[in-house]
Amino acid sequence: MNPLIDSRTAWIVASAALAVSSIGFGAPLAVAVAMKPIAAELEASRSSVAGVLAVSYIGSAVGGILAGWLAGKLGVRRVALFGAVMIAIGLAFASVGGLASLYLGFGLLAGVLGVACVGSPLLTYVSLWFVQRRGSAVALIASGQAVAGAVFPPLLQWGVDELGWRITMQVFAVFILISLVTLTIIFLRPPPVEATTAAATGGSTGGGTTLGLAPNTLMALLMVAVFCCCVPMAMPMNHVVAYCGDLGFTSQTGAVMLSVLLGVAFIARQFWGWLTDHIGGFQTLLYSSLVQITGLVGYLMTQDLIPLFVVSAIFGIGLSGLLPSYVIVIRECYSAKESNWRVPTVMFAGFLGMASGGWLPGVLFDRFSSYVPAFGTGMVFNLLNLAVLLFLVLRRHGSAPRLAAA
Repeated sequence: MNPLIDSRTAWIVASAALAVSSIGFGAPLAVAVAMKPIAAELEASRSSVAGVLAVSYIGSAVGGILAGWLAGKLGVRRVALFGAVMIAIGLAFASVGGLASLYLGFGLLAGVLGVACVGSPLLTYVSLWFVQRRGSAVALIASGQAVAGAVFPPLLQWGVDELGWRITMQVFAVFILISLVTLTIIFLRPPPVEATTAAATGGSTGGGTTLGLAPNTLMALLMVAVFCCCVPMAMPMNHVVAYCGDLGFTSQTGAVMLSVLLGVAFIARQFWGWLTDHIGGFQTLLYSSLVQITGLVGYLMTQDLIPLFVVSAIFGIGLSGLLPSYVIVIRECYSAKESNWRVPTVMFAGFLGMASGGWLPGVLFDRFSSYVPAFGTGMVFNLLNLAVLLFLVLRRHGSAPRLAAA
């Protein structure tokens, strides 16, 4: 085995990839934090502004499939550099106009051409540096969105309060460009020889079983599952700041609550990664989905400040185990070569779920003037996710004896 695999160098690369992903995923948070002032200045409905987040996620999902394929051909460094430039251009463009500029800047430029290049491709890239600790490593890099949510909302909220949302986006664009280009050039080196050889030959270190299902059938079920878990996942992540404002709390309090949610998610994700290394991806998915729906129940049961912080922390614990576990499941069931396109394709469904979960609460709020129907709808999607995951876990347990006998 190449000495770089599971080595100190591999962890340095994974940490740098985490930084790149975190900064990239910070871009859409500029809209989440400034949702109310943007809607007020542009005289737009909240659902219209929430739609900017939706098209950003959809753009990232669509672009991620192509970006993942290109990263396998051209290398992740070139793809990430291109993404860094496009995120910066997208933020700058979005800051100078109205709703149309926001949709184009975040949907096409920062979404399809930007965040897509520092999201799914980095998940596959980091998985090629590890074998024994792959679950922990993928959990680390998959924490990019959580780290972004823990670090950037208070800073962006300060910028919006002091400078306005337009100048804040422009300053953030400059920061993203400089930091991402620097990190990518210095740290994102080609993966170890064994990893690239396995990818080229179709070798796999995974279990090689699709639970007795056709490979594409299993992938379709995983896409349904990730969509249904990401719809409720995105609701508090994108609307908790506005929700706190509706309850009478300050916008800064809402930003801190979002930081708590995603900060706890980052810490908990390392636990889920450790658990995945010991029990596998399928069962980790089931357990984390159960914790996420517990958090949703909490949002429906309380509107008091301290309990809401506790509920947000529980919700963060639950959501943190989901996305990295899907990557591990794909690596368990498919070859490394197939993973280059199957990972971003499954993540495409997840981004669509995030987009729907970011947009739907705005629509329901405009209709009912309350976020309660949105959280109730999120529970329905979470229950569907649990049903699919339970089916797959039962198939996994049932196929294990047959695989051993064969």
